[in-house]
Amino acid sequence: MAPDEKNDGMPDFSGVTGGASTTAKDAQGKPVEADVNEIYVVVSGDSLSKIAKHKYGNAGLWHRIYEANKDVIKNPDVIQVGWKLKIPAKPAE
Repeated sequence: MAPDEKNDGMPDFSGVTGGASTTAKDAQGKPVEADVNEIYVVVSGDSLSKIAKHKYGNAGLWHRIYEANKDVIKNPDVIQVGWKLKIPAKPAE
């Protein structure tokens, strides 16, 4: 082992870069890769449609947020204050 190497038994993730994506579906039901644009923290009174209206200008795009967060959201009608949701980038017009 070289003198500048450390051996603490932990993996070295220094070369790893961040990023996330999800598989959402377009209007025809075809999978679409959606890059995560930001993280949104749910506040009291939020719903997926309200968040979509705020972020995309279209409440009907709530399903993009749901698809990106299926690991957290089990029922799209029930979200909890404090949850950190991935917000995919706004779809192309």
